Amino acid sequence: MDNIGVIGAGAWGTALACVAARGGSKDRKVTLWAREQEVVSTINHKHVNDLYLPAIPLETKIFATGNFADFETCDMILLVPPAQHLRTIAGQLVPNLSKGTPLIICSKGIERGSQELMTDVLAEVAPGHPIAVLSGPSFAADVAKGLPTAVTLACEDQALGKDLVQAIGLPTFRPYLSDDIIGAEVGGAIKNVMAIACGIVEGSNLGESARAALTARGFAEIVRLGTAMGAKPETMSGLSGLGDLILTCSSRQSRNMSLGVALGEGQTLDEIMSHRNSVAEGVHTAGALVALARAKEVEMPIAEAVEAIVTGVKTVKEAIADLQNRPFTTEN
Repeated sequence: MDNIGVIGAGAWGTALACVAARGGSKDRKVTLWAREQEVVSTINHKHVNDLYLPAIPLETKIFATGNFADFETCDMILLVPPAQHLRTIAGQLVPNLSKGTPLIICSKGIERGSQELMTDVLAEVAPGHPIAVLSGPSFAADVAKGLPTAVTLACEDQALGKDLVQAIGLPTFRPYLSDDIIGAEVGGAIKNVMAIACGIVEGSNLGESARAALTARGFAEIVRLGTAMGAKPETMSGLSGLGDLILTCSSRQSRNMSLGVALGEGQTLDEIMSHRNSVAEGVHTAGALVALARAKEVEMPIAEAVEAIVTGVKTVKEAIADLQNRPFTTEN
């Protein structure tokens, strides 16, 4: 698999293109799709993504394009668009691919409206293509710089999964193989919502003890919903669940946590988003997550609090007070 395509040239997609370009044979080809022509131009001519991942030199093997036809001969595709745009972008891409090209979902979220996981969305728009999920604790800048990172690669076909791991694995980028696609997806999607909650705690100056408690209770919500959907508990305790949650809830480098900090400090969502060119997936996932949890009859009070805040139904103070005044109960 020496011809790899990456769809989405945001920070994470660009970082994964770097990973792909560092592996394989000397003839490896990496094609990166970008929506913005300025991104295509700066990657191809300056070998940098000034818009989404500035000041980090990119591998010269990466060729950027805005044309889906350039992916026809790819051996595998890494899909990294914003989660809410996966259906549209994959629908435009798939007619250009060879039959049976493996598709690896690297976006984290739950689709609004349908409340479907990304694998369900892709199964509808790309029938006949094997699907895998890449998820775990990974900041784009760290990965692009070649700093040590470990992630989960979930694939039901374990033989194919091993080939995919070998294709993108590096000493500094270690994919751990799993067959639990649902578990890998649930952890990655929900942790973004929990990161907003942890950011609100920090921005509201509620203390480190409160953030630790919220992280632990947020993990309990992840496990409850994941189990209800058929995920394995050990997956959610691994890199794509607990590992990703710890990273995203402990650093302002996380777009979701930094957004939560700003909300806790009193900024409105519109004010925060007006100064950003990147997507905080938790904002868009919160409503779909709450709807999905209610459909599964799973209690998720932290997710509901975040959803109420980002939709303007409750103020930060009101949502915090509601959580603090919930009835006392057992831990498990």
